[in-house]
Amino acid sequence: MHLLDWAIVVVYVGWLVSDGVKRTKLERTTESYFLANRSMPWWAVGLSVMATQLSAITLVGTTGQGFNDGLRFVQFYYGLPLAMIILAITLVPFFYRAKVYTAYEYLERRFDLKTRTFTSFLFLLSRGMSVGAVVAAPAVVLSVILGWNVTVTALAICAPAVVYTILGGVQAVTWTDVKTMGLTVVALIIAMFFLVWGLPGEVGIGDALAIAGRTGRLRAFDFHFSLTETYTFWSGMIGGLFLMLSYFGCDQSQVQRYLTAKSIDDARTSLLMSAYWKIPLQVLVLMVGIFTFLFYLFHQPPLLFNRVYDEKLRSGPAASQYEALRQEYASAFQTRRQTAIEIAAARKAHDVGGEARATDAFRAQDTLLRAIRSRAGRLAADTAGDAAYNDVNYIFPTFITTALPIGIVGLWIAAIITAATDTIAAELNSLATATVIDFYKRLLRPGSPDEHYLRVSKVATAFWGLFACVVAVYASNLGSLIEVVNRFGSFFYGSILGVFMLAILTRRATGNGAFFGLITGMAAVASVAFMRPDISFLWHNVIGAVVVFVVGMTISLFGGKQGSDGSRFRAGLLSRS
Repeated sequence: MHLLDWAIVVVYVGWLVSDGVKRTKLERTTESYFLANRSMPWWAVGLSVMATQLSAITLVGTTGQGFNDGLRFVQFYYGLPLAMIILAITLVPFFYRAKVYTAYEYLERRFDLKTRTFTSFLFLLSRGMSVGAVVAAPAVVLSVILGWNVTVTALAICAPAVVYTILGGVQAVTWTDVKTMGLTVVALIIAMFFLVWGLPGEVGIGDALAIAGRTGRLRAFDFHFSLTETYTFWSGMIGGLFLMLSYFGCDQSQVQRYLTAKSIDDARTSLLMSAYWKIPLQVLVLMVGIFTFLFYLFHQPPLLFNRVYDEKLRSGPAASQYEALRQEYASAFQTRRQTAIEIAAARKAHDVGGEARATDAFRAQDTLLRAIRSRAGRLAADTAGDAAYNDVNYIFPTFITTALPIGIVGLWIAAIITAATDTIAAELNSLATATVIDFYKRLLRPGSPDEHYLRVSKVATAFWGLFACVVAVYASNLGSLIEVVNRFGSFFYGSILGVFMLAILTRRATGNGAFFGLITGMAAVASVAFMRPDISFLWHNVIGAVVVFVVGMTISLFGGKQGSDGSRFRAGLLSRS
C-alpha cells in the first residue's frame, strides 16, 4: 500500500477517535452514556441503525457472496420491510414508554428476574460472538495487505473502536455511524466505476450483465420452497421476517439505537428508513460483487485469493502439484475469457445461434475453472491441516489491493476499517449496557452512584472488545462472514423473540412459562442445528420463536397463576398507547 493510502487511513481513523474524545464531556450519567439523554434526531438514529448493519462484513462478505452467488442473497432481506412496520407499531412505542435502558429490563417487570437475566445472557453470548465476526472482516483485509496474522490485525482494529466507545458512549457511536454511512456509499460507487471501467472495450455493460445472467447471478427471486435452501423468496419472507423481528426488536444493539431518539415518532421513522433503503443498498453491494466476478472474467485472478495459503503452497511440499494446477487454471481462464468475448460479439451481431453456442462453451469453461479452484482449495486445506478451505472473504479485498489506483485503495481500506470499528463500537456499547444494567447494577451493586456505573461500563466495553478479538481468530475461517454472523444470531434470535411474543401478545403468559419456554426453544434449535444441519439457519428463527411461544403458553395455562405486577405494568403501558 502506498504512503498516500496509509495517510488517508490514519487521518480518517484519527478523526473518528478524536471525535469520541471530544464527546467525553457530554457523558456524565448512565442515561447520557447509554441513551444520549434520548435526544438524537431521527435521521441520525436511522443512519446509525443502517450503519450498524452495513459493516465491514457487508463490504467484505456480501461482495464475496455476490461474486459467488449473485443476487440470490438479497432474498434474505425480503421480510425486512414488513418486520420494520410491525415493530414500528408494536415494540417501539412499548419500549419507549417503558423508559428502560435495555429491552430485557422490561421482561423482569412483565415476568420475573430469572427470565430477564437468562434472556440478557443469551443476548450477550450471541452478540459477543457476532461482533467477533465483525472484527474478522477487516482483519482479513489487513492480513492480505500486510501479511499479519488475524490475531494481530484483530487487536489493531478493535483498539480504536474500544477507545472512542469508552470515551464517548452512544453519542460518539451514533455520530460516527453517520460519517461511516456517507464514506461507505461513496466507496461503493467509486468501486463500481472502476469495475465497469475495467471491462474490455468490446464488452459493454449490457453484455457483461447478460453474461452474469447466463451464470444465474442476476436471479433475485427463487419461489422454490425448501427448508434446506437459505436464499429463496420463502426463506427470506418467513425465516427472514422472524430474524429481522428479533434482531431489530429484541437485540439490544438495535433497541438501544432507537431508544436514543427524541420521541416515539422519531424512533419509528428511524426504523422505517431501513425498510425503505436497506434492500436497495444491499443490491448495490451485491452488484459490486457481481461486477467483481465480471472483472475477473477478463483479468486473471489468483488461483487462491488467500495470499497466505497461496504462498504456503508455492513453497511447500506440494509446490509442483500446485504449479500444475496454476498452469491448468491459466489455460482454462484464457479459454473462458475468449468465450465471454464471443458472447458479447454474438449479441452485437444479433446472432442467436452463435450466442447460444458461446454460452454453452462459457458455462463449460466456468465449471472447469471452479473445479480447478476446488481442487486447489482441497490441496490448501490438506497442506495446512484444516478441515476445509474457503476464501470468499478474500475476493473483494484482492480486487481493492491489486486493481484500484493509489488513494482509492486508502479510501476503501478506511471505509472497511471504519465500517468495522463503527459496528464494533455500537455492539460493544450495547454489550456494556446489558452487562451493567442487567447484571452488575441489578444483581451485584444496586444503588451505587452513576459515576461508579460509568467506570464499570468502560471496563465492560474493554472486556467485550477482547472477547471479540478471540472470536475473530476463529470466525475468519468459517466461510462467508455475512453468513457466519447470521448463523450465530439465528441460533439465539428466534427463542428470544418467542419470549417477547409471550410478553406482548398475551396477558396469560407467566414468568415460569416464559423461562422454561425459552430453555425449551433453545434446546429445540440446538437439536435441529446439530441433528439436521441441512436445514437452513434462517428457519432456526421460526423454530425457536414457535417452540418458546407454544411451550410458554402451555406451562402458563396449566402451571400456575400470572403475577399481578406484570399484568399491571403491561396494562399501564397499553392504557398510555
